[in-house]
Amino acid sequence: MNNENNKLIQYDDGYLNRTPIFQFILLSCLFPLWGAAASLNDILITQFKSVFTLSDFASALVQSAFYGGYFLISIPASIVIRKTSYKTAILCGLLFYIVGCSLFFPASHMATYTMFLFAVFSIAIGLGFLETASNTYSTMLGPRDKSTLRLNISQTFYPIGAASGILLGKYLVFQDGDSLSAQMASMTPEQIHIFRLEMLQHTLEPYRVMIFVLIAVFILFLLTKYPKCKVKTVDTSKKNRTGIYETLKYLSKNGKFKKGILAEFLYVGMQVAIWSFTIRLALTLDHSINERMAADFMVMSFACFFIGKFVANFLMTKFSVNKVLVVYSVIGCMLILIISFVPSFTAVYAAVAMSILMGPCWATIYAETLKSVEEKYTETAGAILVMAIIGAACVPAIQGLVSDMLGSMQLSFIVNFFCFAYVGGYFYKKMKSE
Repeated sequence: MNNENNKLIQYDDGYLNRTPIFQFILLSCLFPLWGAAASLNDILITQFKSVFTLSDFASALVQSAFYGGYFLISIPASIVIRKTSYKTAILCGLLFYIVGCSLFFPASHMATYTMFLFAVFSIAIGLGFLETASNTYSTMLGPRDKSTLRLNISQTFYPIGAASGILLGKYLVFQDGDSLSAQMASMTPEQIHIFRLEMLQHTLEPYRVMIFVLIAVFILFLLTKYPKCKVKTVDTSKKNRTGIYETLKYLSKNGKFKKGILAEFLYVGMQVAIWSFTIRLALTLDHSINERMAADFMVMSFACFFIGKFVANFLMTKFSVNKVLVVYSVIGCMLILIISFVPSFTAVYAAVAMSILMGPCWATIYAETLKSVEEKYTETAGAILVMAIIGAACVPAIQGLVSDMLGSMQLSFIVNFFCFAYVGGYFYKKMKSE
């Protein structure tokens, strides 16, 4: 009888009767991998701004290349999932990730900003596969009524990777001594050229570590058996009716889905913009610290993000998900005003505190939006939700442009106020309709 109860059963809608614990934990361990890559971008933005003498807008193009890759690959990744399996898409993602990390080595020798952007873009291709598969797979890997909770649990692993990426950048990319701009201020043009080449070599070290980790994860995932979690089709004609064009037509007419896409677009853009420029904000408000010291505030941010996820998971078991997110959005808007207008280092601590509030947003918007879609459209809908990550390619670039126009990194943070205000309004309307 116990053996019968422990047997893994997949229902027609793709969900399972129970969650296979080892497989779920291993799947959740993929989330830190793209967390590390994303947080290393925050390191690269600061490093490249000084090494290549970039404007804030140009330095933000690191995020544009990164999340642009997500945008372009999400639909192809969903097609791979539809024709094969979630596991196959994840293995493809890990391979592209390894290739992208390897491209940093020729990029460092070519010493051009464009080549580094191409390497970042290549990594994003792999991460597009990983996120498209893993986010939806996490929701499917167990009973349907616990899908949102499972994704929030998996997303809790993300800040571990994000903090690891920042620590790798802090100790392997950033160096002791004065800030890069302060050091180069007293150098001759020839010395500056040599110094820049040396600094670019330091950017290789975190990616060298990542390659070994990724190879180990790839082998482990390859050897682990996973359930399909695919919606069962009755016949071939039904499968044909849910092709990509039919799916896109259905989604374009789904109002709840479209509102969720916009909320995800603005939320992700806000999150990445705040993290992208926190180190720069600290360097701007306190000229006595260097890049390595300023990176500590990003470590604190991801620690807050990690704690915030646990707090949110607890609150969402006691209160309505929508009520929790409305309160989070109101507090977040107030903190952004402090970041933008309080002329002291308090603004940096407010930016750190923002991470407590950002923990549950992505997973909650993703899972709740996916629930508004019929099961047969799940794979493509999940891919399009991942495509909303393109917000992270747009909002940081807009903030960088505002910073260049106003001549103030601090005031540019006001861009994020409007993003969080919309997210708050989105959850308020959902709360009123409950």
